[in-house]
Amino acid sequence: MSSRRHRSTVACQHCRRRKVRCSLMVTGVPCIGCTQDGQECVIPPAKAPQRVSRIASPQPSPSLPAGQALHPSPSEDFRNAPQPVEVHAYPSAVNSMSQLETTDNCLRPEEERTGAEIANTVLGRSRANSRGNDQAPFYTGDTPGFGAVLDLCSPSQQPVPRHIMIPSKTATALSDQDREWLQYKGVFNLPRSDTCYELLRAYFHHVHPMMPVVDVTATLKSFPDGSQSNLLLIWSMFSVAANFVPVATWQMEGYTSRIAMKDDMHCRAKCLYHNTNEQNQTVLLQSALLLGFFHSETDMHTLPWLWTGHAISLCQTMGLHRCSASALSNYSIPDHQKKLWRRLWWTCFFRDRWLSLTMGRPLRINLNDCDTMMVSAEDMLFDLDVPSQIADMYIPSDMQMLAEPWVKMIQLSGLLGEVLTLCYQPSGPAPSLSQVKALEEEMLAFEVPDHDGQQTQLVTFSIYHLQLHYQAFLITFYRRFITKAPDDLPITQQESWQLNIRRKMDAAALQSNAILDNLAREKLIDYAGPMTPPLLVPVMHVHLLNSKSPDTLSRRLGLNKLDLCMMVLEQMQQAYPSASIFRGLFLEGIRQVGPEVPSVEQEGINISDDVIDALLDEASIVNLWESINGM
Repeated sequence: MSSRRHRSTVACQHCRRRKVRCSLMVTGVPCIGCTQDGQECVIPPAKAPQRVSRIASPQPSPSLPAGQALHPSPSEDFRNAPQPVEVHAYPSAVNSMSQLETTDNCLRPEEERTGAEIANTVLGRSRANSRGNDQAPFYTGDTPGFGAVLDLCSPSQQPVPRHIMIPSKTATALSDQDREWLQYKGVFNLPRSDTCYELLRAYFHHVHPMMPVVDVTATLKSFPDGSQSNLLLIWSMFSVAANFVPVATWQMEGYTSRIAMKDDMHCRAKCLYHNTNEQNQTVLLQSALLLGFFHSETDMHTLPWLWTGHAISLCQTMGLHRCSASALSNYSIPDHQKKLWRRLWWTCFFRDRWLSLTMGRPLRINLNDCDTMMVSAEDMLFDLDVPSQIADMYIPSDMQMLAEPWVKMIQLSGLLGEVLTLCYQPSGPAPSLSQVKALEEEMLAFEVPDHDGQQTQLVTFSIYHLQLHYQAFLITFYRRFITKAPDDLPITQQESWQLNIRRKMDAAALQSNAILDNLAREKLIDYAGPMTPPLLVPVMHVHLLNSKSPDTLSRRLGLNKLDLCMMVLEQMQQAYPSASIFRGLFLEGIRQVGPEVPSVEQEGINISDDVIDALLDEASIVNLWESINGM
């Protein structure tokens, strides 16, 4: 191996005199050597500078249909116009970089320049620290990782900010083929104006209070005609809002059913997601969360799991799991950005916990890796600064009252994660009696808001829905110990202890029926969202097990309580395929208990014997979900 040392083509005068390697190409001006020695970092002019044009050649860009834009302001024409690459470095360094590019084709100065921009921004020396619309969040990563290198570059040898804002990338122009495909899929053709109004109103009344993932002010200011809106985000919002619009709305748009309208809008959003090279990671994250609310009759709930997993990965890429107050105080991240980040992260957390329960999948988020501040009601309410006439059209008047159940839901999701970790992990030690008692005390101390008879229907449903989550959560906890008591519980006490656990589980199921009865009597079933049908599965499982009782009266009571849940599912299946699947599943379970119940073959649902065995077994409810997902 040759012992010859190759010096960097670009080096400052101080490093050249000392004959040491200069970090200019990585850190920019000043380099690490000058910083440590307290010297002025001077870059000598290039001997033979060669000016290389960095302006892209003009490319023809097909025009969109009138009044339509793929991206929000700035317009697409501006994004696709030839733009010089802006270099945030001193002029002498720019000349040297240009010379470097012409002398060595193996090097990639564009990527090196990006690295230098990241380092300069972290160290507070960037000239692009403005808060303009061209700034994008960037997370350098924590230790271990390349972000730790930046700590060495800090003159004070103190940890540097991990969350920074850097110039956003310019979206590349769509090819003719991509544009033709998007045109064919209808993504540029928004619904009628009155339909858009109904969809947006439904979104902010029914979706936003439980999943506040969009900036209300920015969305409503960019829409009345949709020409300045991000179409990916708009179609994603519409695909969820279609669950709540009046029947006349989807009929006027020419759809044969509500499910057909949702399917079409979901396909348009998914097409945009995969074919537009969207550069805004926040928009991609928002869209992935919303697309995770849809599944068809054939995908067996896999799409929500896949989309939510993608959203969680985006969150961790953006560093939203590490947004502690101290981490964000070191750099000028706008306050509204911090609040939106918290909402997005904890929404991913909420979806992770409940999808893990309802689908029998492992938890994706480990809270030991996270230090993002818990959300508050203020985080939901900060972006409602819109003109009163627009607020009256789209935003619920009692949004402040809707914020409390949302915060409670996030806190309950944290407890659910503890239950799933303690009780349902396949490996590791079994929970001890002291652990079970401590977790139960924490669960029972959790305060669930109650309906006082004075709230609007929207707030009333939000409270009932939280109560349904809580009862399903209790059943999930107690169910683990029906057949297996803690190992350190004396054998002489196990039978009475498990009998007491069974009573508590039955009480939670009975309370769930009372909530469903209230929803039906107060005509709130149509307010149910995509996550409502799965909440009935733990309740119905308890009632079905009680239907196996040798006592005739107990068996009839179990079937009677189960019948109420079946009627509610029948009402929900007009909008949610999962309700039909669950209903068919339990019809077969009931038929095993009472052979006089007709089969569901006419509904086209194939239910294996393994699923029925799991349904009628007094084992973990997670086994039931594993059997369903294996169908």
